[in-house]
Amino acid sequence: MRRRNAGHPVTTTAELTELVRQAIPAAARRRGGNPAKRTFQALRIAVNGELDLLERAVPRALNALRVGGRLVVESYQSLEDRIVKQALAAGTSSAAPADLPFVPEGLEPYLELVTHGAEQADAAERDANPRSASVRLRAATRIRPAAEAPAPYHANYAPAAKPRGRNRR
Repeated sequence: MRRRNAGHPVTTTAELTELVRQAIPAAARRRGGNPAKRTFQALRIAVNGELDLLERAVPRALNALRVGGRLVVESYQSLEDRIVKQALAAGTSSAAPADLPFVPEGLEPYLELVTHGAEQADAAERDANPRSASVRLRAATRIRPAAEAPAPYHANYAPAAKPRGRNRR
């Protein structure tokens, strides 16, 4: 840490691992494995834009489904699972105001959940494959055509408008 504080940049993963280890209190280091594991995971997710990609991919996948088609997604960490959960929840709830006594045509849900909540590996699977412990599986079936009820794109990732006129590329 002294080298880092003196202005020397971190240049290797071993240096970063040691820096993270030193920043974690000793009591917290005794459990949970190597504390740098989450740091490297966060760096990988940020550098690869994995969450942004997932936010764009889930609505596109839902809109590609025909009626009766199913989308099944395995999430390997909580941020991924939250994105999938929110997209599926949006499709399984009515777009009508909650205080209406009926749901007007066109505002009905367009998805039906196949799984109630996230499915997790059972004890036998976790024993045989410890990496399966973090996996969450969610699935939904499309019950209305995408032309009638498209899955909304995240505001930051709406498809770009196609250029018109002479400046098309």
